[in-house]
Amino acid sequence: MPREIVIDHGGFTNLPASETMRGWLELALGDAIGDLYLRFVDERESRQLNSKFRDIDAPTNVLSFPALGDAVLGDIAICVKVLQAEATAQNKSFNAHLAHLIIHGVLHLRGYDHIEDTAANVMEMLEINLLRELGVANPYE
Repeated sequence: MPREIVIDHGGFTNLPASETMRGWLELALGDAIGDLYLRFVDERESRQLNSKFRDIDAPTNVLSFPALGDAVLGDIAICVKVLQAEATAQNKSFNAHLAHLIIHGVLHLRGYDHIEDTAANVMEMLEINLLRELGVANPYE
């Protein structure tokens, strides 16, 4: 079953080409089945989503919303301003940090989490290995 990947730039013009991001998404998706919607949001929308779904009244870098059905894997929202601030603070390129957040978000949609230490270690190793395939350094060092 072919899957659909929708990338909504949200009016932001400083993002990599859609085909580049689609490649990152495909890499992280692996053999997962289902459609995916990636949306770039501003701080206001990120804060609203984070407040509504996580009861945290602040914007965040990435939110993942797994779908309940089989046809749709889920949605990912990335806050561009938080992404940029984190990349600058961590001395990373915008694109390297974006690739990490996209992979992180997709892994959440695939059922991975970082609540427990063991699960967090598994998720981090997957992120590190996938990012290595893209030529991106370990984000946790």
